[in-house]
Amino acid sequence: MQQNIAAPHALELNGISKRFGPVVALEEVSFHLGANEILGLVGDNGAGKSSLVKVLSGVNRPDSGRFFIGGEAVDMRRYCVATARRLGVETVYQERALAEKQPLWRNVFVGRHKTNRLGLIDVDFEKRETEIILKEFLNLRGHGVSADAEVASLSGGERQGLAIGRAMYFDAGVCILDEPTTALSLGEVDKVLQFIRSIKNAGKSAVFISHNMRHIHETCDRFVVMDRGRITHDLLKKETSLEALSSILTGLANGEVSAS
Repeated sequence: MQQNIAAPHALELNGISKRFGPVVALEEVSFHLGANEILGLVGDNGAGKSSLVKVLSGVNRPDSGRFFIGGEAVDMRRYCVATARRLGVETVYQERALAEKQPLWRNVFVGRHKTNRLGLIDVDFEKRETEIILKEFLNLRGHGVSADAEVASLSGGERQGLAIGRAMYFDAGVCILDEPTTALSLGEVDKVLQFIRSIKNAGKSAVFISHNMRHIHETCDRFVVMDRGRITHDLLKKETSLEALSSILTGLANGEVSAS
């Protein structure tokens, strides 16, 4: 009989800790992100979500712990933003992810431009590839939006979609989405949630951070709850209602200590 070998986790953290002087930002954080999974990372302000995002994206290095990507151990002493990208970890932030006055094609390829034999940017190639992202990922057809348009011409949801599409274009196995639905209209939120679902449809994984429990519950397969730098709950969507998830967050905000 053929053995069924499970795919390695897209991400795995074991005992990650981070201090800033006397302040403990992360304490023995351990969790995994499954292959082809959307994970909701939730918690109140100051819970440690931003600190964890900075570790995952390579902005900050942890003081201790182990980190695996696709089952392979990462050398945390050399882990940085460039290494994270090279290993397939891309981060989409709530704001400042795109340069508003720059054309779309420059935003897609910023820091990773395609060059020709002379070492010059291959502008034609980058514009063609950007047009593909606009049409096939954002579904912007016949709206007067082209690779030469400025980011400022896009709506908030379309900008987040472009940032997610950029990550997908560079074959990110893991997308970290930091509050991507904040300050958007209801229609724009629906667009962004659909973009997030498309990550899973493409066979990739994502960590979705949000204060909006409805968005999290609607989109994610599993929920990891943080409080004061620690993981307090790791919950499957099929076993957790929106009301139960919201109740856990409310309880933690009120100082109730519980874990599962």
